[in-house]
Amino acid sequence: MPTCPECENDLDIELDEIEEGDMVVCEECGTEYEVVGVDPLELSRIDEELDEDEDDLIDEDEEEE
Repeated sequence: MPTCPECENDLDIELDEIEEGDMVVCEECGTEYEVVGVDPLELSRIDEELDEDEDDLIDEDEEEE
């Protein structure tokens, strides 16, 4: 059974029913992941991507001033 990379809790997902692009939420810590690969299972933390985008926007705003 796959585990959450953040808290190492077991993730309640069916590996044979999951597809790339699906969203997975850890019931223990609430971290959200996007499935980016299924064989082997690869998860990408969703809020990390948003944080990186926000940082880029802040940097661009500072450069314009």
